[in-house]
Amino acid sequence: MFVKFRIRDYDFKLMLMVIALSIIGVMAIGSAEESLRTKQLGGVVAGIFLMVVVSFFNYSWIIRLNWIIYALNLALLLAVRFTGDEGRLGAQRWLEIGGLRFQPSETAKILLILFFAQFIMKYREKLNTVRIIGSCIALVAVPWFLIYKQPDLSTSIVVIVLFCVILFAGGISLKLVFGVLAVAIPAIALVISLALQPDNGILEDFQRNRILAFINPEEYATEEAYQQLNSCMAIGSGQLDGKGYKNNEITSVKNGNFISEAQTDFIFAVIGEEFGFKGSVLVIVLLIGISLECISVARKAKDTAGTIIAAGMGGLVAFQGFFNIGVATFILPNTGLPLPFVSYGLTSLLSLFIGMGFVLNVRLQAKKSK
Repeated sequence: MFVKFRIRDYDFKLMLMVIALSIIGVMAIGSAEESLRTKQLGGVVAGIFLMVVVSFFNYSWIIRLNWIIYALNLALLLAVRFTGDEGRLGAQRWLEIGGLRFQPSETAKILLILFFAQFIMKYREKLNTVRIIGSCIALVAVPWFLIYKQPDLSTSIVVIVLFCVILFAGGISLKLVFGVLAVAIPAIALVISLALQPDNGILEDFQRNRILAFINPEEYATEEAYQQLNSCMAIGSGQLDGKGYKNNEITSVKNGNFISEAQTDFIFAVIGEEFGFKGSVLVIVLLIGISLECISVARKAKDTAGTIIAAGMGGLVAFQGFFNIGVATFILPNTGLPLPFVSYGLTSLLSLFIGMGFVLNVRLQAKKSK
């Protein structure tokens, strides 16, 4: 179960980047919502502990329990559907067990990476057959549907992107990739067009309005586009060096409470306003650095499962970071996704730390260069 390792094989660079990004998150949350800073700091400390512990577990042993992992994932998502807590806008995404309240859709991302790491490695030679690809699609479709119906469109989109990364890392044929894209891109455009029509049944009203607000922000400037417009104003007002950490300027968008959920969905706006362009670039560089380091680990992995775990985590951090920052800067419609290691939310934070623990373990068992 445990791995014998050499200290020089430990990926301290990845660990330091993750910790640095998390510290920035604690600082930004402390400014956005002072009462949550201690809780987030506790989550970071617990996350680092879990990351280190998991890094010493042999991932090859853990993923042998892939069907138990898959069943646990479905059980948690089904429990949310039938007994979960209802949050804002009627979304049912939270589950409380023994006083512990968490969001299973966040843990689902990590559990799916672990499950498919073993499943695809087992059928690696048959991956490009209709039967195996169809099986993979069917297996991801069930948890995807449960997440989508919460409703949680943004996380369901991340799951699709993550699934594509997993298949690519697993060795799917590029001919199949381009063939699917040729069909999928027009199909997605058609679905989006239909989804924007009133009473379509595909999207909830608030989801459709967010997309319409992105297309025509002036019309929704006081409603759905309000948060994003103010977020852009906050980031722009920070200029090069920012207004200063926890500043008292009356011109501050954050201090004026013009952004709700600043500690979660729009934490990047707080960073942009208080730390300026320099602080924003630092966050982006750390996100890119973590993702690239995960890809580097994936390239050196001893087997297909290790490649999928490392590439999957790198893809998750990269795409979720892109979606969150894209929303804060108004280059994407509002999705409600947290910024990895930065936004407030212990379920997301701890899940990501555990995922990085597996990446560190993949690195410990990497192929040794001759």
